[in-house]
Amino acid sequence: MYTAHGAIEKEQLVIQYAPLVKRIAYHLMARLPASVQVEDLVQNGMLGLLDAMGRFEEGLGAQFETYAVQRIRGAMLDGLRENDWLPRGVRREMRRVEAAIQQLEHQNGRPPMEKELAEALDMPLEDYRKLLQEARGHQLIYLEDLTDADDEGYLDRHAVGPETNPLAMLEEESVRRALVKAIENLPEREKLLMALYYEEDLNLREIGEVLGVTESRVCQLHSQAIARLRTSVVGEGEDKPLAKKKRGRRPKAVAQG
Repeated sequence: MYTAHGAIEKEQLVIQYAPLVKRIAYHLMARLPASVQVEDLVQNGMLGLLDAMGRFEEGLGAQFETYAVQRIRGAMLDGLRENDWLPRGVRREMRRVEAAIQQLEHQNGRPPMEKELAEALDMPLEDYRKLLQEARGHQLIYLEDLTDADDEGYLDRHAVGPETNPLAMLEEESVRRALVKAIENLPEREKLLMALYYEEDLNLREIGEVLGVTESRVCQLHSQAIARLRTSVVGEGEDKPLAKKKRGRRPKAVAQG
């Protein structure tokens, strides 16, 4: 992997780690809307890989693959950052789904089934599933979820000094407890899906093989699981850890994972 002068052979590294770039790209796809092309992620990821090679040669101490994963994923997200990941109309419809989930859970004392949600939304089951497919990329938390009663943004309130870490604030104990509880309350298949995706790092195709369903069906179930989690972690009431006080501004996403 080194030249005669002791330098890392970049061409060999590109060949060796190209499959890693593709795997990261396919793993990210469940978090992104259907309009995003995996080829674009791969292209940005390869730029991240090349960047990692250059920086690693400068004496970084971490193992190369561990460092490269961070740079590859970061390059992919940077390439998407200028775009609105989810159309506002789809996000608005997903808020209706969340409201229906909350209402039916309160009414029945259990997570609602897909058919029940479709009926509550007054749409055919196939249309409801199509909405879930279009909502690929729906986030667990948006920055607008953290806006207070005075419409002052979360980062405006908290990111005021060089030592401030907004991510650490989002990971406070109450939020973690609420998220753990919400995951435990998911239907078994959705709970397994989340474990396979976020803990085992399987992509949509691999999860589909485990569950015995299509890749698009995995996408639908993932969107529905995120909607269920949002009703528990974000919700609308004062008892929610990240309860929202006021709507109105265009949301910016806080990416999952």
